[in-house]
Amino acid sequence: MSINFNKFEPRPGLVNKQGRLPDPYELVCIEVPKIFDQCLIKRCLVYGSGPDTITTDRELRSDPLFDPRSYIRSRDFNIRLNSVDKFPLRTNHNYKKLVIDYTISFYADYIDCDGLNRSEFYEINRTDTIYKFYCPDSIAQISAYGANTPAQDLDSSIIKLEMVAEALDGELVNCEGEWYLDITLGYFLIVKCELHVQLLVPAYGYCPVPSEACCEEDEPEEDVCERFWNSPPPQFYPEQNLQPLFTERDTSRNSREQREYDSDVGFDDSYDDY
Repeated sequence: MSINFNKFEPRPGLVNKQGRLPDPYELVCIEVPKIFDQCLIKRCLVYGSGPDTITTDRELRSDPLFDPRSYIRSRDFNIRLNSVDKFPLRTNHNYKKLVIDYTISFYADYIDCDGLNRSEFYEINRTDTIYKFYCPDSIAQISAYGANTPAQDLDSSIIKLEMVAEALDGELVNCEGEWYLDITLGYFLIVKCELHVQLLVPAYGYCPVPSEACCEEDEPEEDVCERFWNSPPPQFYPEQNLQPLFTERDTSRNSREQREYDSDVGFDDSYDDY
């Protein structure tokens, strides 16, 4: 039986798989960016003095440092997409060869010999090629006009980058009497092709205005002894994490053999209670 809509509060949250949602109020058409294709680029880069390669980058070495003592950490990673070149494949023009040029920047912190914290700014430029990427062109041409913005033509196909980066190591090196900080950079880069489309989705109307109490509620202070008395006893022993003695195939075979044996000896389990 479906949930009574009068008792249902439409709001974002987890859907209970055991229950049912009430019928939506309406079907609405919304315009959203839909992801048509995506791929993952994974890189681990170290400093290299020559031309950039798939594993080295000459911009991962700092400018000369004055009396550095130790490396602390790297922070504030940022990515900027500079350009995208698309080359349609001859076999299917909806697939493209992409050449993306992007810049990753971050700060590296270190301590000098006087105990002062100092920072060095890094900016590395990378170019990657994706040889087959599904990125179709929109048939419709899009133009937009707003009350506070002039009319403009929009590119319906969008290439977007998402990055998670980490400095895996930082090493102070002395080269010809000058100190430098070399960073080992690891990052995951997701390349996405988005296209603005209209989707038909069920809706329960506009989200209700939340109650004022949600911004004012505060957890009452609880007595630590009371919390202790109300808590269940702990598990005294760790989980054994045992593996099954038999596989599912062995279990089904043993059950079948047991049934055949019971049939042969005329065993009737209806007399078990006697």
